[in-house]
Amino acid sequence: MIANKKRQNMVISIIAAMASNRVIGKGGYMPWKIPGELSRFRNITIGHTVIMGRKTYESIGHSLPQRTNIILTRQRDYRASGCIIARDLMSAIEVCPEGENEVFLCGGGQLYEEALPITDRLYLSVIHKEICGDIYFPEFSLAQFRKVTSVCIEDVFPYTFSIYERINC
Repeated sequence: MIANKKRQNMVISIIAAMASNRVIGKGGYMPWKIPGELSRFRNITIGHTVIMGRKTYESIGHSLPQRTNIILTRQRDYRASGCIIARDLMSAIEVCPEGENEVFLCGGGQLYEEALPITDRLYLSVIHKEICGDIYFPEFSLAQFRKVTSVCIEDVFPYTFSIYERINC
């Protein structure tokens, strides 16, 4: 269980793409290539900190340029060139650079599930197609979030990109 302790003035955001059946991965990789969606991811996260699980990092194969990369792993000796290693989500948030105003959690499924209770904002691309896979985006209640923006995009696979913000009760 995650404590609700977060850094003041830092937005915790999840950024993800999923198929209409919630699939986000298959065999350690994204089971689609959508150039426009990848460009959107880059443009949103550039200049910020990204936090990802070890398996997500290894599927990418390198650190993401022009971003502070934090990798979550329980492996004590794990090293990743150009990355900061953290043992858990709260430690990762604590080691974000001073002045960071928004941190992006970018996979995988375990990280998304753990982070949902403390997430302030969701950047979610939903592909208009069911795709076979073995990793899923966790269920969450839209009643806890309000949709800020949404746009349908025609690409290799049509998808809807939406931004949701947590409703503070």
